[in-house]
Amino acid sequence: MEETGGKHGQNGSPELSLRPLDLSDIDDFMVWAADDKVSRFCTWDTYTSKEAGIDFIENTVIPHPWFRAICLDNKAIGAISVSANNGGDRCRGELGYVLASKYWGKGIATKAVKMVASTIFKEWPHLERLEALVDVENGGSQRVLEKAGFQREGLLRKFRILKGRTRDRVIYSLLSIDPKS
Repeated sequence: MEETGGKHGQNGSPELSLRPLDLSDIDDFMVWAADDKVSRFCTWDTYTSKEAGIDFIENTVIPHPWFRAICLDNKAIGAISVSANNGGDRCRGELGYVLASKYWGKGIATKAVKMVASTIFKEWPHLERLEALVDVENGGSQRVLEKAGFQREGLLRKFRILKGRTRDRVIYSLLSIDPKS
């Protein structure tokens, strides 16, 4: 994936880019990772210390095969990842993303998902299906995926225990052969 740095777009607006998230992003990471509104539907709990954030970046993010910071003018305002499957499931990857709450509703997450969708099937030619599992109450994330061209496939009832409650999930997918939006 071509990853761009801190340039402004043609109309002078901030440039959206994806790049590896690293330890120098810890202060920006803590903005969204320490926000209860952001972590509400995430599988992880709200971060309460910078040390825990550093540990996550060092031990999970950096070794991850496809984890990127979502950046405006090279400032990390969120993250997006694709997790690979193994064996008979290696044709599938799972998309996950998170964005600082002050940037919600501006089309940024949709654009980031489209950026990933436009390149991941080239970067990982074995991948035929990119899927995302979204909490049934997370309407914003469902809209992001729909605007990015993902198909809603169905409801997975009582699919995951999240923060002490069994939750329903909606499953979305984008295939390598689907037209790109």
